[in-house]
Amino acid sequence: MKIGVLRETFPGERRVAIVPASLPALTKSGFQIVVESKAGEPAGFPDAAYRDKGAQIASRPEAAASDLVATVRNAGANSLATESIPTRSGQVQIGLCDPLSDPKAVAAIAPSGITLFALEMIPRITRAQSMDVLSSQATVTGYRAVLLAAEHLPRMFPMLMTAAGTITAARVLVIGAGVAGLQAIAIARKLGAVVHAYDVRPACREQVESLGGKFVELPIENAGAEDKGGYARAMDESFYRRQREMLGDVVATNDVAISTALVPGKKSPLLITADAVRRMAPGSVVVDLAAERGGNCELSKPDQTVIENGVTILGPTNLASGNPYHASLMFSNNLTKFLQNLAPKGELVMNLDDEIIRDTLLTREGQIVHPRIRDLLHPPAPSPAASQASSGFPNSS
Repeated sequence: MKIGVLRETFPGERRVAIVPASLPALTKSGFQIVVESKAGEPAGFPDAAYRDKGAQIASRPEAAASDLVATVRNAGANSLATESIPTRSGQVQIGLCDPLSDPKAVAAIAPSGITLFALEMIPRITRAQSMDVLSSQATVTGYRAVLLAAEHLPRMFPMLMTAAGTITAARVLVIGAGVAGLQAIAIARKLGAVVHAYDVRPACREQVESLGGKFVELPIENAGAEDKGGYARAMDESFYRRQREMLGDVVATNDVAISTALVPGKKSPLLITADAVRRMAPGSVVVDLAAERGGNCELSKPDQTVIENGVTILGPTNLASGNPYHASLMFSNNLTKFLQNLAPKGELVMNLDDEIIRDTLLTREGQIVHPRIRDLLHPPAPSPAASQASSGFPNSS
C-alpha cells in the first residue's frame, strides 16, 4: 500500500504529516512512502532526509495518486488552503478535518468516493493514547502560548534578588487545565512565575498542583461539567454568566491570563469580559487560545493583536505550526501508530468493531458514515415528549 505525503497548502501551515524518522516503522509494516517534493522543508525535513529513509520523492500529482494520502489538514481544517487535496474514488485520506465545526466540508467530500478519517475524532481510551494528535499538538500550543505572553509582557517572569533591588515574580492565570493548559502551567512555572489555574472540572486540581500551580476554586455548581471523553461539556448560559462574574476578580489580579477553554464542536465559552480586561494593570497580556472558535475573551480577534486600556490581547490560531519540527515529529508518531492499527500488514483492514477506526471514519463509498456528523447535517426530529418539554410552558417546580 502506497502512502502519499503532501505539502500543506493552508496559509501559514508549516507542519508535515509524516517525518523521515517514522519511515522505517512504516516500511517494516509493509507501506511504501511517496513524498511530494519539498513537503517537509517548512518543518525542517529536506527531501534528502526522506530519500535516505527509503521514500520516493515525487510531484504533487504523483504523491496524491497514492492508495492513502496523509496530510495535517483536510476537509474543514483545510478550508482556506490555496490548493485543494486531489481525490479519487476508493482512495483513503487521513488528517485533521474539523468535522464537528464544519460538517458541510465533509458532505462536500463524500461524493468523491474517498474513505476519509478525522484524527481529532480518536476516542480517549488507553489503547489510543499513542495516536492522540489533539493532545500532542496541544502540548506545543501550551508551550508556545507562554513564550508568546513572555515576549509581550513588559516585565520578566521570575523573582530576582539583585543589587539593584528585588524583582517580584509575574502572576500568571491559566484558564482550562487540559493538555495545553497543563503545559502552559508547567512552562510558566519553569520561567519562575506564580501560577494559578482554573478549570470547571474539579478533578483537575491534582494535576494543576502536581505542576506547582495553585488551583482556583469558584463557589459555583459544576456537576456534569465533564463528558465521558474527559472533555469539558457545554453548560447553560446562566452558568457561564456566574463564572464570568467570579473570574473577573481573579483575572484582574494577574499579569498574564492564558485561556484554553474549548468545547468540541461548539462556540468557545466567553470567560473573560471586556470589564475584566480593563481592570488588569497596564502592560498585562491575555493570550486567548480559543480565539478561532469565538474566543474565551470578549475582546480577542483571531490572529490579531488588540490593545485595550494598555492590555495586550492576542488571539493566535495555529501556534503548533510555530514549532513545526517537533509538532510534526509528534504528529507523525501519532499517525504512524494509527496507520499500523488501520493497516497492520500494509493492507487496509476496515474493522468497524474497532472503536478507533469506527469513531474516526467520516466517509466511505460516497456516503457520510459517521452518525454524529450525519446528525449535525440532518438533525433528527425531536420526540413529542422533548417538544412538549421545550414548548415554554412552566413546569410544576
